[in-house]
Amino acid sequence: WPYCRKRCSYCNFNTYVVPAVDEAAVRACLVREAQTLLRLSQVHSVSSIFFGGGTPSLASPGTVAAVLEAVAAAAHLPAGAEVTLEANPSSTSTSRLAGFRAAGINRLSIGVQSLDDAELRMLGREHTAAEAGKAVEAARGLFPGRTSIDLLFGLPGQSRDAWSQRLEAALGLCDDHISLYQLTLERGTALAAQVRGGALPAPPQDLLADMYQTGRTVLVATGFRQYEVSNFARKGALSTHNLSYWRADEYIGVGPGAHGRFVPRGEGGCSREARVQTLEPVAWMREVQSQGHGTRSRMVLSSLEQLEELLSLGLRTDEGITHERWRHFSPQLSLQAVFGVPGEARALQQQGWLVLDSGGLRCTWAGLAVLDSLLPDLLWQLQR
Repeated sequence: WPYCRKRCSYCNFNTYVVPAVDEAAVRACLVREAQTLLRLSQVHSVSSIFFGGGTPSLASPGTVAAVLEAVAAAAHLPAGAEVTLEANPSSTSTSRLAGFRAAGINRLSIGVQSLDDAELRMLGREHTAAEAGKAVEAARGLFPGRTSIDLLFGLPGQSRDAWSQRLEAALGLCDDHISLYQLTLERGTALAAQVRGGALPAPPQDLLADMYQTGRTVLVATGFRQYEVSNFARKGALSTHNLSYWRADEYIGVGPGAHGRFVPRGEGGCSREARVQTLEPVAWMREVQSQGHGTRSRMVLSSLEQLEELLSLGLRTDEGITHERWRHFSPQLSLQAVFGVPGEARALQQQGWLVLDSGGLRCTWAGLAVLDSLLPDLLWQLQR
C-alpha cells in the first residue's frame, strides 16, 4: 500500500501523498496481481503475509480481506499463518483495528519511532507520544503478544541519556517485539538537507555505536532475545515473516515497488528470480489491468548470487546459517569447505567475531554489531 497522509522528514521509501485514492481500483489490482504471481510461482502453501507501505493502516479492512481471500483461494493459507499489518499511531483507532482483526490480521507492527514530542515533530510524524501510547495499548488489547513497535535512535541532537529515557518509556509500553533502527540520513530527504545545511547536528559515529550497544544490552537484560541485528523478541514472539527473508525463503512481492524472490514454475522456470514491481502506483495499476501484473524487472539469480544473499541475510540472525540451509543452496560445497579453510573467515573466528561449528556459521554477540564490516571479507572468500 504505497500511500501516506504525509511524508516524514527522513523517509525515502516508495510512498505517495495524493489528494484522493481510488481504493476500489487499487484493491482490484492488488488482488489481480496476487492471483497472477501465485499462479506463476505455483506455490502450494503460504506461511506468512505482510501488509507494508506506505501506510497500510490507511487502507480499509475490506481491502485487506479481499487480498487475503484471493491468497487463500490460490494457495493453502494455514489457519495459524502470521498476517501482519504495518500501522501508524494516527490511523489506529480501536474500532479500525478491530476491523483489521475481523479481516484476518493477527499481528500488528506500529511505527512509534519516538516517545518524545519534539523528536516526533523533527521526524515529521503525525502523532504525539501520548497518541502512540494509546495506539499501542489498543493494539495490545486486540493482538496480545503480537504487537510490535519500531523505535529510531541516532536522531540529530539526541543524547545518550535521551535515548536511554526513550528506551525506558518503550519498555513500559511495549508488548513482546521491538525493532530498533538507527536513523539513516538518506539523500533527498528533508532531514538530510537540514543536517547538511547545518540547521541540525550530525550524530557522531561513536555515539551511534554506544546507543546501539545500550539498546541491545537493556533489551536483553529485560528478557528480550536479539534474534536479528535490529529485532528483539521475548516469549518466542519472533516475526515469522521477516525470518523468512533472513533465511532466504521464497517470497512474492505484490503492489507498487514490491520486491520478490521466487521460481516462476508456471512458465517452466527452474531458477530463482529477483523481481521488482513498477514503482509509480498509476503506472503499476495500468500494467496490472492490461497484463495481470506490474513486474518492471526480473533477473535470474546465479548460484553465487543466491549464496551471497543467503550469507548477507542469514548472518543478520542470531542463529546464523545452518549447515542444512547452506546445503539447500550449495549441495556441492559445504559451509566447512568454503569458510572452514585458512582465509578471511578463519581470521574473523580467531578475532572473536564469527563462529563456525556443528550449528553452522554465525556472528558472535560482538560480531552482530559490526556485521557490515565483516561481510566484504566473507563475500570475497565465497567468490574465490
